[in-house]
Amino acid sequence: MNETEKFQADVAENIAKQGDKALWELSRRWVIETAATKYSYNYTALGRPLIQFPQDMVGIQEIIWQTKPDLIIEAGIAHGGSLIWNAAMLALVDMCEAIENKQVLDPAKPRRRVLGLDIDIRAHNKAAILAHPMANRIDMIEGSSIDKGTIDKVHAYARDYQRIMVILDSNHTHEHVLAELEAYAPLTAKGCYCVVFDTIVEDVPAELHADRPWGPGDNPKTAVWAYLKSLEGRKDMGFEIDKTIENKLLITVAPDGFLKRVR
Repeated sequence: MNETEKFQADVAENIAKQGDKALWELSRRWVIETAATKYSYNYTALGRPLIQFPQDMVGIQEIIWQTKPDLIIEAGIAHGGSLIWNAAMLALVDMCEAIENKQVLDPAKPRRRVLGLDIDIRAHNKAAILAHPMANRIDMIEGSSIDKGTIDKVHAYARDYQRIMVILDSNHTHEHVLAELEAYAPLTAKGCYCVVFDTIVEDVPAELHADRPWGPGDNPKTAVWAYLKSLEGRKDMGFEIDKTIENKLLITVAPDGFLKRVR
């Protein structure tokens, strides 16, 4: 075992230890306590508000580098920070591949792209996204992510791509997320991920979401569980919850939400 392999083995052992239930309870309490200060609103991605835990975005970066998708489909746009973050990560993958293969990269014709979906893309956010240097890697569709028209557009768009990653972060009710999973999870390439954000809703007090139509028992995590159950016995498609990612991050809004397609 060389030094790099030894380091990786040590990291794997550390991550396994972090799966301890008592440690997860500390992380859950931290998430609850910081909700009052809107901790996740404090960050930006290349200048645009992100509204995510930075730990989760580092996890997304690791997934992108590991799986190298050529398309990321993201339901939920808000201020556009996540779209821009993901587009920038894809740009770095393109750049690194061009260097490795001694190719000339044409930034005006990016190969890897991000497709964002939102029921309401507010004009000021859309303008800011389109004015950003990453804009030529981003396309957007306005409409409910679970409407047939939107689903048809996404599937038509995705036909030209082979390695697709999916991120779901829009309406967080069980019914809505389950419909998104049924519509878009099958587009995920084998070995790539479908990431479902805000599964943490199941694990925190209902009063944290008292003004929202979701809460414990009706949220993205319950939708994930139902979707995975619906796939039991299928040989053509299957996902596994990648516990390694949440054990690594500890602070995450997506426990049970990092789904790796295994068949």
